[in-house]
Amino acid sequence: MTTETMSDSGSSGGSGEGSRARGMGLAALRGLGLALVVLPGAVLCFVLSLVSIALIPIGVGIVTTPWVLTGVRIFADWRRVLAAEWCGVRIPSAYRPVPESANPWTRTFGMLRDPATWRDLRWLPVDMTAGFLTALLPAALLIYPLEGFALAAGLWRVFPDGYWYGFVPVTGQATALAAGALGLGLLFLAHFFTPRLLAAHFRLTRAVLASNQRELAERVKVLTDTRRDAVDTSAAELRRIERDLHDGAQARLVAMGMDLGTIEMLLDKDPEQAKRLLSQARQSSADALTELRELVRGIHPPVLAERGLGDAVRALALRMPVPTDVNVELSGRAEAPVESAAYFAVSEVLTNAVKHSGADRIWIDLHHAVDGGVEGAGMLRISVTDNGKGGAVIGAGSGLAGVERRLGTFDGVLAVSSPAGGPTMVTLEIPCALS
Repeated sequence: MTTETMSDSGSSGGSGEGSRARGMGLAALRGLGLALVVLPGAVLCFVLSLVSIALIPIGVGIVTTPWVLTGVRIFADWRRVLAAEWCGVRIPSAYRPVPESANPWTRTFGMLRDPATWRDLRWLPVDMTAGFLTALLPAALLIYPLEGFALAAGLWRVFPDGYWYGFVPVTGQATALAAGALGLGLLFLAHFFTPRLLAAHFRLTRAVLASNQRELAERVKVLTDTRRDAVDTSAAELRRIERDLHDGAQARLVAMGMDLGTIEMLLDKDPEQAKRLLSQARQSSADALTELRELVRGIHPPVLAERGLGDAVRALALRMPVPTDVNVELSGRAEAPVESAAYFAVSEVLTNAVKHSGADRIWIDLHHAVDGGVEGAGMLRISVTDNGKGGAVIGAGSGLAGVERRLGTFDGVLAVSSPAGGPTMVTLEIPCALS
């Protein structure tokens, strides 16, 4: 089992032009990969949503709609994560929480009453049309000039009746060279605009998916629900602590007190029996102390309070039965409640991975992305990846719904990518500043 810490450092080596060329190629590759997923994914989600909602009157849609809309939300949340990681475009998620134990009727109409659901459904047709084109443009702007160079090199001879390259009619070597010049011009434009075109795709996504000022009441509703969940969670945690104290340490201390009373009576009558009871009382006190330490560690791990989130996650990884690699890039510490929420969220995700994924290796990446160039402000982003069998879904009894509620208290977001066969990647984001 290994842990690794990565420190913040600026990119080094290579000229500015080389970095720009790499950025151009990366943006084109990402755009092409995204376009290959956008069209089939958006069409599939849109068709399934329409069919499932249309089947509600006959009862079938009551069962299928929550699952279909959950899939749409996962697809939209995946795009939110890519927008933030690839282009720094933040698209807030404001879904109203649905009780995990709710029946299909309540879940269906609870999700249909959520304005965020209808934003998702409006976004899907935009994504399969304008979204597909804007995702494909970066790759097209980089690849299309290659056709002009090929025509200039002699490919025009394959088309005896002429060939149009852009607005240039290629009928001979002279016009083929003009096509090559046009390709060179397009490549020059691609050098500057390819990354911007990819960012434009995500800005289009944000324009449709993000809530606006008129939906402030919806945002207040989401915050009210998440705060209520936080209160319920705190009350449940207090009950757990009270139960553990009553059934564990308190019972041991009561038994130890009774033993000490018996020892007091036996000191003169039976010293040997008193010594045995003293040894038993000493063991009871040690057991009570161990239970109290475990209870305190469950409330707030000492390493988290003393050394911060990065070291606490490393310590957590070292206790995992599966080899776990940890990469940390933090220039400071978040507020204590944020660190606590992030720590226990990571702990729950790791527990799920160990219990259900069948993975033999786990990777944790923890870093803070500065937002808008403001020092300290930004987003705490944690990704937990395993090479298991996949199939993890929020709200399927995996504990991820509880993680989502915990993060929602801090306006955090949980996104899960877990195709059948794996790998599984769980991404947690919490807006916060570092001190």
